[in-house]
Amino acid sequence: MLNKELKGLSEVKTSGLPPVHTWSPPFCGDMNMVIKANGEWFHEGGKINRPAMVTMFSRILWFEAGEYFLVTPVEKVRIKVEDAPFLVTGWQWIETQAGRAIEFITQTDDVLILGVDCDIWLGFFQKEERPYVSMRYGMKALVNRNVFYGVVECLEHVNTAEGSGMGVISAGKSYLLMKDE
Repeated sequence: MLNKELKGLSEVKTSGLPPVHTWSPPFCGDMNMVIKANGEWFHEGGKINRPAMVTMFSRILWFEAGEYFLVTPVEKVRIKVEDAPFLVTGWQWIETQAGRAIEFITQTDDVLILGVDCDIWLGFFQKEERPYVSMRYGMKALVNRNVFYGVVECLEHVNTAEGSGMGVISAGKSYLLMKDE
């Protein structure tokens, strides 16, 4: 399944994502693929060790009604995602037209600008509080612990609609991460 359609997509980069939002293929069943809570991808029980393969699959990932699918123009197969399908592995401060901003990079080479392309929040997975950022098509990325620790070093006092406390300001937008008591 998916092999013929994926050949042409292997060259796709972040700036040239395939238009999966325009595709409406029929559902073809489940694929034995799991994205683990730590960001590792497995197919038929074996870890996918080739980063380029993981990146290729990530480009055709679709989120719909709480489920994840790999889609091509002619097929749609369901896969399992334990938590978040993406993992933020790097970050840096950059200058944008909206001011200083945090740029996040995922393990699949997606580049997100906090306050422009994504938002950040703290959520729970199996009773553990974890940081996430929003991604395309309603998906999310887990912020790797070392990345989050780096961001936490830059916390400042912010006021948001949710309240005031410690957070970050990126591209002119404030994010509350620790509410004042």
